[in-house]
Amino acid sequence: MIKKLLQQRRRTGDIAPRYRFCGRKPMIGGEHRKQMQALLAKKNDLTLMELRTATGLNCSLQAINVALGKLGLTYKKRHFGPASRNVRTLPGRAGSGASGRQASTRPD
Repeated sequence: MIKKLLQQRRRTGDIAPRYRFCGRKPMIGGEHRKQMQALLAKKNDLTLMELRTATGLNCSLQAINVALGKLGLTYKKRHFGPASRNVRTLPGRAGSGASGRQASTRPD
């Protein structure tokens, strides 16, 4: 570690920690994000693989998914129609068999 600090002092004149320079640089930059937004505006059902090949990126599908999440774009299916008022949407509980009334938990 001393050797590295001496090299850093020769190079920069300071031995303070340089945390802002560490870590991996992002592969998906601002230009790629704009390109993805434009592609999804034209055709909004592109898969992550199709987005990766269209943008020419060499990264994982998870990285593209994270970038789309930061843009506020998700693949979550949304219901566009109102819920039905005539038909029950959730099934009720199954009865105990013989009677339709609920059993009481209080002793008689």
